[in-house]
Amino acid sequence: MQTQEVQTLPPTSPPPARAISDEPTRAEAIAFVDSAEAVLFDLGVKAGRAAWVQATYITPDTEILAAEANEKVISAGVDFAVQAARYDALDLPADTRRKLDLLKHGLTMPAPQDPAKTSELAKIAAGMESAYGQGEYCPPGGECLNLEELMEIMATSRDPAQLREAWEGWRTISVPLRDHYQRFVELTNEGARQLGFSDLGAMWRSQYDMPPDAFAAEVDRLWNQVKPLYDGLHCYVRGELAEAYGADVVPPDGPIPAYLLGNMWAQDWSNIYDLAAPGDADPGYDLTERLKAKGLDAVEMVRYGEGFFSSLGLDPLPETFWERSLFTKPADRQVVCHASAWDVDAVDDLRIKMCIDVNAEDFQTIHHELGHNYYQRAYNQQPYLYRGSANDGFHEALGDAVALSVTPEYLKEVGLIDAAPPPSKDVGLLLRDALDKISFLPFGLLVDKWRWQVLSGEVRPDEYNQAWWELREQYQGIAPPTPRGEEFFDPGAKYHVPANVPYTRYFLAAILQFQFHRSLCEAAGFEGPLHRCSIYGSKEAGRRLDAMMQMGLSRPWQDALEALTGSREMDATAIIDYFAPLMTWLDEQNENRTCGW
Repeated sequence: MQTQEVQTLPPTSPPPARAISDEPTRAEAIAFVDSAEAVLFDLGVKAGRAAWVQATYITPDTEILAAEANEKVISAGVDFAVQAARYDALDLPADTRRKLDLLKHGLTMPAPQDPAKTSELAKIAAGMESAYGQGEYCPPGGECLNLEELMEIMATSRDPAQLREAWEGWRTISVPLRDHYQRFVELTNEGARQLGFSDLGAMWRSQYDMPPDAFAAEVDRLWNQVKPLYDGLHCYVRGELAEAYGADVVPPDGPIPAYLLGNMWAQDWSNIYDLAAPGDADPGYDLTERLKAKGLDAVEMVRYGEGFFSSLGLDPLPETFWERSLFTKPADRQVVCHASAWDVDAVDDLRIKMCIDVNAEDFQTIHHELGHNYYQRAYNQQPYLYRGSANDGFHEALGDAVALSVTPEYLKEVGLIDAAPPPSKDVGLLLRDALDKISFLPFGLLVDKWRWQVLSGEVRPDEYNQAWWELREQYQGIAPPTPRGEEFFDPGAKYHVPANVPYTRYFLAAILQFQFHRSLCEAAGFEGPLHRCSIYGSKEAGRRLDAMMQMGLSRPWQDALEALTGSREMDATAIIDYFAPLMTWLDEQNENRTCGW
């Protein structure tokens, strides 16, 4: 692997803004972009190092240091976005124009230019996220429960009364956020308008290399491609739940009660697999047992992941990866165990942070996280503003596409199981995947649909909850246990709303991972059911994957998609191809059921 010397950038500042009466020039715009890029590179690396230390050595001091470094990045980003808007009317080189657009679109929370309002917005944002993080439900006469404890109840309990209490209990934490969120919308919309956008939702949608309204239509088109599969899964799961809980709890022809699907937000139904699994679902092996029988440790688990990418013809990970990553939970300090992939210096200081357990779930997660690392390294020769994925769904999609290749055939190839299960076991494996991936699709779509409507003014503050549940019934076919009036603020019970994290990226990733997988399997020359394909060992699949990854954010995502798939259009039909045997089976199971809601 060729390495690039890491250069320490001298402290720099953006060029001073000219007086309002001055006319911007082409030369000034180019110089501004170059300077902004240098500053953000320097601040980004420093913030990355501080964030790594904070995540792997949690103390009050490291939290303060990380927050201070991140605040500098955010402040610089806001300043650069405001200054970038100054050059909107100029005829500029395509590269300069793209970087200016990235500077403007990089903000998820544009602040008004009034310092008092900026301060107010910062306090509201920090307060909402803090309130969410500290949220607890305190049942009468019982001990208070945090979200993790409530989610455990949602995942494991089969008592409708207990599930309903946990579901309703968590939604008490979001009620006080309602007025704060209304003011948050007003302030961020003001900031977005000062950058030239009609509202914050339009600003978010503008980052996708197409007009905001066209992107909204594109999302709807993708959903309609996969809706028949979701409808079949919904019908089947509702029937199984009605058998488990009775028709008086689960109406056989209406929306599914939201608290019975094994997840606090009904976005992942995999925890109720035991209620929905076919009788002959056992695949004949337990990967966790096989991994433990081999005596593998955390590092050896990661070596399997590296071996997957090496089989594609990609260079091994740098030695610093093995020296600096966090693979296991230390005994002497607190760390953030949530798995994540890092490129600390934006060049080749690649790392993962993960408290690895020797089990099947973490084996698959390792492949996913390394997908991020290989993507990060592939685009490290691009200018700093282009060191990212083609759109915000590509990174997650790539990691998930790699994980789709962790098939029984792959496990057999690397000696972890003796034989792949016969096709008769496919339905059980596909149903488990569908309860995770297909159940998520409508939720991944509707979170931002609700926000777009709120931000545009289509949904008024006195309609927040009504609009939320209308969308949840329309897209997910679920309903609350009792009517939820405007005294509640149920959207705020999902972290990404009070934390202001755009959500459409997760919907795109859920779609794109299958399109990536299908194209890579075609490149590998695979013939057979798509869900049985692993690209392990295919140099051609690796070449095509690397070509896309190297582009980073330098070109519109349509160019990157074409480099990998040959198509410039996102296509959800790969999901239908992947789950084809399950769709046939679901049709058979639902033959005598009333589907729809």
